[in-house]
Amino acid sequence: MSPQNNTLGIWLMIATSFVFAMQDGLSRHLAGEYNVLMIIMIRYWFFASFVIVVAARQAGGLRAAATTRQPILQIFRGVLLALEVCIMVTALVVIGLVESHAVFAVYPLLIAALSGPVLGEAVGWRRWMAIAIGFVGVLIILQPGFGVFQPAALIPLLAALMFALYGLLTRYAARKDSAAVSFFWTGVAGAVTMTLIGVWFWEPMARGDWGWMILLCATAAFSHFLLIRVYEVAEASAVQPFAYLQLPFAAALGVLMFNEAIRSNVVLGAAVVVGAGVFTLWRARVKAAGSS
Repeated sequence: MSPQNNTLGIWLMIATSFVFAMQDGLSRHLAGEYNVLMIIMIRYWFFASFVIVVAARQAGGLRAAATTRQPILQIFRGVLLALEVCIMVTALVVIGLVESHAVFAVYPLLIAALSGPVLGEAVGWRRWMAIAIGFVGVLIILQPGFGVFQPAALIPLLAALMFALYGLLTRYAARKDSAAVSFFWTGVAGAVTMTLIGVWFWEPMARGDWGWMILLCATAAFSHFLLIRVYEVAEASAVQPFAYLQLPFAAALGVLMFNEAIRSNVVLGAAVVVGAGVFTLWRARVKAAGSS
């Protein structure tokens, strides 16, 4: 096992967050011109190829990566993530990068809230308080009852809920399967799912847009490579708060490239959500340190 280097891990997480933001910007551009399901399908073809190459180079090869003691769970995880990506990209197109990411930032709080019923973990009153405050932040962003609320703003909230469930199921799967096995099934099950759905929505793509599509696929693979490196060199609890940097990166891209506006309530609500999320991560780290 390689020695822990949290400083390097933090810088890698910052880079990962930036690449993820670029990936979302490319997805928003392409999905605004073509069917979302087709774009995600092509992206998953590339992602599955990347997963297979990574698995083939590891000890035991593809056979070891595909061997799971819980195939139904692994397939469900892959399908769930693929559908979550479709919903999130739809949100990026419908309401933009800024507000989609502001709402999606609630997913760590959803993980904390659902860790009890899904994983049987105890959630203390401090984290429950942070979760409640975080959802107040979401209400500030959505502004229900003020005449400007759009039902479409619930799309990224659904994506956040699905991603939180995916994260919890990944932790549950880790009790019996290695990370390499879960990574393999995430890519392959997702690619099969998107092919079965997306092939019916195929449409011709302009030659210039194929360049953007290739760049999207490359950033998707590179972001996952960086994320793997992050957790190879650093403690998850030390680097996870820096994943929130994807929010300002995506917001800057939305403003500069897509002429999106940043409303004051979105800034305030996002600050509340991120603050509550960082607190729950900190409490989880304190609890883990106390039980070790």
